[in-house]
Amino acid sequence: MLELFDVSRNFGGARAVDGVSLRVAGGRITGLIGPNGAGKTTLFNLIAGSMPPSSGRIVLDGREIAGAAAHTRLAAGLARTFQIPRPFGAMTVLENVLLAAQGQHGEQPFANWFSPRAVMAQERRNAEQAREIIAFLALERLVSAPAATLSGGQRKLLELARVLMASPKIVLLDEPAAGVNPTLLETIIDRIATLNARGLTFLIVEHNLDLIARLCTEVHVMAGGKLLVSGSPDAVTRDVRVVEAYLGA
Repeated sequence: MLELFDVSRNFGGARAVDGVSLRVAGGRITGLIGPNGAGKTTLFNLIAGSMPPSSGRIVLDGREIAGAAAHTRLAAGLARTFQIPRPFGAMTVLENVLLAAQGQHGEQPFANWFSPRAVMAQERRNAEQAREIIAFLALERLVSAPAATLSGGQRKLLELARVLMASPKIVLLDEPAAGVNPTLLETIIDRIATLNARGLTFLIVEHNLDLIARLCTEVHVMAGGKLLVSGSPDAVTRDVRVVEAYLGA
């Protein structure tokens, strides 16, 4: 589904990502872990299109995307969440989710004049789909609430809802467990597992190793901008190089 070939990113004389090559298999949940400053977030930004790589190739479903804009990658099926969710606070949960619907006829000025019925019909379908997603993510009672009133964990679920509204093939999750209480974290883990069982691919950056162990079939470990080791969650957490990267030699 996703392949990186010798991807690097320089900031002046510093190399935040240094020649990383990895694969994310379609239909799987893959983890990306490492100590603070390992380069994980920078690599995520390179994959999502927030910044271009200094060198290397990024291939999504057989298509080179290293030079593509973020919205082009979303249209191709690659979506992401953020570590710190930033919803439109004055808008309702439903309105926030509806914003992510792709190919909306109503965004074309002439469509509103010459085919208003088609625009309205699509908006009804989008609203129905958005409500289904909101209910699936246990936010149904908050559907009309302003997003600003949501807790940190609920905002994480709203982030995921917006992503799902875009009908992606692969989702990049940036620390979905950060700042989330244990009850909502269980909901998040359960919904990710359910979505994966339906065929959705995930790449997860996370410090919560329990979440990684429960969800991921393969884990990539970064340290100092480089890919240190890849393997099963059990294998990488027992690897001496990984222990040294986190705790020191």
